Amino acid sequence: MIFFLKKNIYALMFLSMIFWGVAWTSAKIVNEYNIGFYNLVFLRFFFGALALTPLLFFDSKGFRIQLSSLKYIIPSAILFLLYNISFFMGTYYGYAGKGAVFATTTNPIITLIIMIIITQKIKKMEILGIFMGFIGGVIIMDIFNQGIANLITIENIFFPLCSIIWGTMTVLVSYGQKNSNPLQFIFYCYIITTILTLPFTNLGSINTNILDTRFYLNFFIVSIASMSFGTSIYLYSTTLIGPIKSSAFIFSVPFIALSAAHFVLDEPVFFSTIIGGIICLSATYIVNIKKS
Repeated sequence: MIFFLKKNIYALMFLSMIFWGVAWTSAKIVNEYNIGFYNLVFLRFFFGALALTPLLFFDSKGFRIQLSSLKYIIPSAILFLLYNISFFMGTYYGYAGKGAVFATTTNPIITLIIMIIITQKIKKMEILGIFMGFIGGVIIMDIFNQGIANLITIENIFFPLCSIIWGTMTVLVSYGQKNSNPLQFIFYCYIITTILTLPFTNLGSINTNILDTRFYLNFFIVSIASMSFGTSIYLYSTTLIGPIKSSAFIFSVPFIALSAAHFVLDEPVFFSTIIGGIICLSATYIVNIKKS
């Protein structure tokens, strides 16, 4: 399993970004059923951990984990909780597509700043790619015409929080997984996040009679496809290709998210979206290009 992941990490990362992009639209849809933010987070991580369980059975190390890893797992789990609350609240109050653009294009900038602070060497091509990704996001959001104040509203305030939290977690997880089995690390992050959410959860308040195929399909995308598969692959990749390059893949999410929001939620897509999306995808290539 680990050999397969290492060999196909770039293809798996691309597929993960597709699920991540669509997940913003799916989160908007599941929020329409008003089952509660904490209930959504609890169910997301519960089923996310459940989906990873079979993989650990086939892993050589199984469920055994060193206690020393908890110093990274517990803070990561707390950040998971904070991020997902912001994620569901953001997609509830704001626009899924544009929120995805803001959160995902600024996240690598946060990661870069943190990595510079802790003195990791940064290559010029990585800095160029991250800068291009940020510019692409600015163009997609049409900030030059609408102004940055449009982002700092009750509809969008949760997306900057998503960016800061995820950027911090990316670096933390990359260090935590250096001496831990990636699948085990992620599995226990999900378990602890589920436990942390439990005191705020009230599953009895959910009206299951209104939950239809549309809800279950989109919840599957939010929990299994984007988190169990997508997030797990992303976090595992930070140990293989580094947190900077892993974060750079996120630049493809804005274009995917806006496209999904347009076709499913009927959100408008402008010419600036296409141009910015191309720049973001180019940034992903530049950051991951190998010197001969």
